Amino acid sequence: MKAVLALVVIYVVAFLVAIQGGAPAAVEASPQSTAAKPAPVHASAIDPAKEGDIRALLDLVGAHDQVQDSVNYSAEQYREKLLATVANSDKNQAFVNAVVTDYEKKFDVDQVTEQLISIYDKHYSGEEIKELLQFYGSPLGQRVAAEAPKISREMQAVTRATAAKAVKEALQETKEENPGVGQNVHLTTAPARRFPQRRSAQDGTQAAQQQDQP
Repeated sequence: MKAVLALVVIYVVAFLVAIQGGAPAAVEASPQSTAAKPAPVHASAIDPAKEGDIRALLDLVGAHDQVQDSVNYSAEQYREKLLATVANSDKNQAFVNAVVTDYEKKFDVDQVTEQLISIYDKHYSGEEIKELLQFYGSPLGQRVAAEAPKISREMQAVTRATAAKAVKEALQETKEENPGVGQNVHLTTAPARRFPQRRSAQDGTQAAQQQDQP
């Protein structure tokens, strides 16, 4: 049982770090030609029986849905970051929305899920895969699979908040210890940009009429 729990911990940490850290890399690589799209990494040398077990395990833990959820989450993060870099206008908002929509289309969730087969084959033996199958087939295993993404999000939020507090204090203390040096150094946080809702033509006409009134 201890071995199974250890595998669970390794799986939760490794898998969530992979999908959360993997999404940005997909966008950074987007300038490359989509015509030369790499084929899914699939080691044909995998034992067919082990491959079948790995596929069953990925289904049990909801790997495909977790990767898709990660893409959706990262898309909203990119949207906020991009909106913070452009002027506040409906045209820019539409542009950013188009970029994010295209990103979501270009991110091949099925390809990432397929790559997990080779990754699991590399890191787990056939017997360990069977143990994981047994665990994730249990009620507790299903709960672990369902709660893992939520726990990862909360961990990230706590980590970001703690990191922001620590670096702010470190910057302030270093300034106090080194008067006259780096006093202009400061931390910048780009606030989320909120664009005004589209007004109807009638609303725009009424507003213009009010402005023309003395």
